[in-house]
Amino acid sequence: MNARLRLVLILVVVAIILYFVIAQPDNAAATVRTIFAAIGDAINQIIRFFRGLTA
Repeated sequence: MNARLRLVLILVVVAIILYFVIAQPDNAAATVRTIFAAIGDAINQIIRFFRGLTA
């Protein structure tokens, strides 16, 4: 991927995120909480898997 294109894509993504946070902070916070909860659940499932291997 071209370095200039990558930079433009990164700037567009950052701009969209900033707009979302400024325009709808409550929805942005809820989205972040949902993402972190999903990541936490995935990590817990991986831990349960590895604990199940040793049982």
